[in-house]
Amino acid sequence: MKIFIIGYMCSGKSTVGKRLARKLNYDFVDLDLCFEEKYHISVDDFFTKYGDDAFRKIETKLLNEILKKDNIVISAGGGTPCFNENMKLMKKNGVSVYLKMHINSLKDRILNSKKQRPLLKNISKDQIDDFLSDHLSKREVFYQQADFTVKGENVDVEGMVKLICSQEIE
Repeated sequence: MKIFIIGYMCSGKSTVGKRLARKLNYDFVDLDLCFEEKYHISVDDFFTKYGDDAFRKIETKLLNEILKKDNIVISAGGGTPCFNENMKLMKKNGVSVYLKMHINSLKDRILNSKKQRPLLKNISKDQIDDFLSDHLSKREVFYQQADFTVKGENVDVEGMVKLICSQEIE
């Protein structure tokens, strides 16, 4: 089985994905880290140098490569489901879980993150509320197509395992 963890930036996809993979004894892949390891450039630097379109093409290519594996939990980038029919691809090939978080929780995590987020490079702290509200509402259309939606604050990984395994039995 392939399990895709999706959600907005800083929603905890990698942390939850690792914990879920450990519980299921599955492999874990963080799509952004996979990109950085394969191409020897950070996502942030790639965005700056080559732009969003170039990144999204390579991201989709990597996603297709990962689909060849089984018994894997994949932490997708925040934008992965929103481009190149990737959400359809994920739903066709596995189970998707949306880590849904309140916008204030996301804002707190983003403002306290040590990692630079390419989409927020030119956004001031005064503009962040409007940006997040607008950007998240555009991406929610894709995230809501997930097989399961789980509250991102204080995720119950045991509960996720039961939820996902019940899907496999049906």
